[in-house]
Amino acid sequence: MKHREFDFVTTSFRAVAFWLGIFCTINPETSAADTVFEGRFFRGRGGTEHLELLESARSLFEPTPLRPNLAMLYTTNWNGLVEGPTWDAWWIQNSYGTTYSALPFLEEPFLTFLQNSQDLWFDQMGDGRRVGAPPPFDWIAPDGALCDAARPGWIVYKQGDGRISIHDWGMEFTAAGIVMQSELLLISRDRDAIARYLPKLERSALFVETRRDPANDLFLAGPAGNLLAPSYAGHKRADGTYGAAYLAGLSVTYIAALDRLIELEKLAGRTAEAERFSHCRDRARRGLDHLLAPGGYFIRSLDPDGTKHGVYGAEKHGYFEASPNHDAIAFRVVGDAEANRIFEVMAAIPGLRPHDFVLPNYPSYDDMYERTEGLWAYGTWVNGGHWSTCEARMILAYYRLGKYEDARRSMRRLLKLADTFRMDNPLTRCGSDVYQPNQPINLTYDAFGPPAAFVRGLFEYLYRADGLTILPHVPPEIEELEQRFPIRFGTKRVYLATRGRGPVTGARLNGKAWSKHDKHGVFLPYSETPDAARVLILMGGASPEPVQQMFLPPSEAEHADAAVGENDDLAVMRRECEQTLRKLEREGRGSSYEAAHARLAIRCVDVARQRRILAAAGKVTKLAAVSEDAAQKAYIETARRLWSGLRPVIERK
Repeated sequence: MKHREFDFVTTSFRAVAFWLGIFCTINPETSAADTVFEGRFFRGRGGTEHLELLESARSLFEPTPLRPNLAMLYTTNWNGLVEGPTWDAWWIQNSYGTTYSALPFLEEPFLTFLQNSQDLWFDQMGDGRRVGAPPPFDWIAPDGALCDAARPGWIVYKQGDGRISIHDWGMEFTAAGIVMQSELLLISRDRDAIARYLPKLERSALFVETRRDPANDLFLAGPAGNLLAPSYAGHKRADGTYGAAYLAGLSVTYIAALDRLIELEKLAGRTAEAERFSHCRDRARRGLDHLLAPGGYFIRSLDPDGTKHGVYGAEKHGYFEASPNHDAIAFRVVGDAEANRIFEVMAAIPGLRPHDFVLPNYPSYDDMYERTEGLWAYGTWVNGGHWSTCEARMILAYYRLGKYEDARRSMRRLLKLADTFRMDNPLTRCGSDVYQPNQPINLTYDAFGPPAAFVRGLFEYLYRADGLTILPHVPPEIEELEQRFPIRFGTKRVYLATRGRGPVTGARLNGKAWSKHDKHGVFLPYSETPDAARVLILMGGASPEPVQQMFLPPSEAEHADAAVGENDDLAVMRRECEQTLRKLEREGRGSSYEAAHARLAIRCVDVARQRRILAAAGKVTKLAAVSEDAAQKAYIETARRLWSGLRPVIERK
């Protein structure tokens, strides 16, 4: 046993280095631009810190013994992902930034897990008859309305915290749900799935349309109708009651939703519907002018009487509202000039980012329906507390505008939380402390948003009916970059690399010159893209030679066979998973979701062992004893849940 354990520990250390991507060759005789970084997910020359942060960001979505990973949020209750160990449901606003950012590179079984989670919203969406969760949440939502949160047989159509009796339906929740599901379908291009979900997405869009004011093409939303609800109170009338106001976030998020819904309609060959929703989008864009502050950024809301909320520095309602502004940049609701103008305003407000992460507002709201104390006090929850789902969209905005140090600053902060197993949400005290400090460890789906965005922002990815546009946002200190994992494009897989700096001046597709590019990016028509597409983007006149140095596969990780010679529960589970996987492969189902699920379970068994041994050897970030114990249990329970969740799926086949 001692000899086996020594071999396992040695191999585990190699695997840890592999997953972290710390094989960085540095020659003291060379300049920083010649420094070569070799990782599992990224390779590059120059800009080592950014490459290391990219490697760490991507590694959080794979089983690793060093930090929490996405598999830890798997639940057997709906064979999907859950918000967190202390949050047993699936929220729209919490998942928004993470899901949108991770979709291009998520593979099975996470795609099935994610769709099963989003089906909790779409299978239980409002239809004018269905009753929501038990009292006091037993509302009957209008047709097309999505929700705040859901789990099987349970859905809360309105924000369920605060003074719920006055709350509006989940207006911006619904628009964000359209964005996520539409983006998922545009990436997969699965025509059967598109046919199944398109009627539901149309119903949701038409639900939002019921709030359009034809006089100004803005959308009315009442209390808690915003995405980060229930911070928004709507319009406070003279008699002290609250009604609807024109919500900027709803316009911005709905335009982003329509951008994607229109492309789905085109992909499905539904020309009339595409034109119909294009008209809706164009009108919504025209309405945005009413929501601009004198500085060229978006206010939070406009009362029917003309009162503006969110004009920074004003005597009344003089806070800055972040989400409609960073979302307008991230989702390209505004052009480049407008995006830069918005960012300049945000960057000039230090209080908006006191602890590296953006806050939803600065300073405190003066227009909530509750007093600013307790949970509603500034910096605690929805009034100035930090939310990683928002930070993800902020990072996408940083990348679009070339604000790379801002993005790095955010990622450094996130990794400190990941290293100490404190990936909590929200973060209190304006983003400096965890929300549940008495838990031994914290984990939420929201907290995977910043790393997902740090990866997606690098190439942005604009999926359309006719193809994919790749917009490189590579820091200028990186002379050469290779993304060693594929991003999804229908059934095809696209591998990306860049060489040089500056505007795009050329491209190669599988080694051949590719003319479909401009100075901003590269376009891949779906019909002309090979199943495995290796795209080399040349910038600033860089030469494609020598091409043989690009797209070299990284060294394979050395995985210990942790189960050999041992008979504990993990070893038994691993053998059973392997037997299931071999059976699937013999049946010709080695590429199926079920096989991917089995492989993930096996990897999670291995990293559970690695975590225990590495922690004992002091090779991981030191945690308090109670926290380390909780972390190790989380690894073991993740493997067990994955295996127990797979068995009924296999039995049903």
